[in-house]
Amino acid sequence: MKVYNVHERRLQAQPEDVGKLIDSLAGSGDLLWPRERWPAMEFDVGLRSGARGGHGPIRYHVADYIPGERVVFRFDDAGLIRGFHGCHLFEALPRRDNVVLRHIVDGECSFTLWLKWHLIVGPLHDALLEDSLDKAENGIANGTVTSSQWSPWVRFLRWIIARKRKRKQPESTGRRG
Repeated sequence: MKVYNVHERRLQAQPEDVGKLIDSLAGSGDLLWPRERWPAMEFDVGLRSGARGGHGPIRYHVADYIPGERVVFRFDDAGLIRGFHGCHLFEALPRRDNVVLRHIVDGECSFTLWLKWHLIVGPLHDALLEDSLDKAENGIANGTVTSSQWSPWVRFLRWIIARKRKRKQPESTGRRG
């Protein structure tokens, strides 16, 4: 089954400024990925073609990278979305008086994974991407603060994830042996 998901934001900026946002991905001074609220995007060798990594349980590699313009990530057959065949990308598209920063997920998967996407992964992805575009817009627009609100469903899913993580952490007894 097909999954095609697009998020975009028109930014009042120069193409090179929006390109710098893309180029900063997964770096220590990441200007685009909302690592303050979500698992960080990380790669084994930085942002360049062939780099392997992902964010949280989502695994992918850099399939194509044109600095300042576009980066394409191809999903690996591992992690949370094992069996999802496709890619996701960020691109900066210059227009007459602004630049469109766009993120696309484009893939094929089984019905079961498609359902998982629509019920769990997709809503979390949508919230993450809106946070990412807010970060981009706030970084470029001096003084204007944009902040998307998470849906009750996303807040509930994040609560469940946090509880699972808390249970997995080893408990400290406070005793010294």
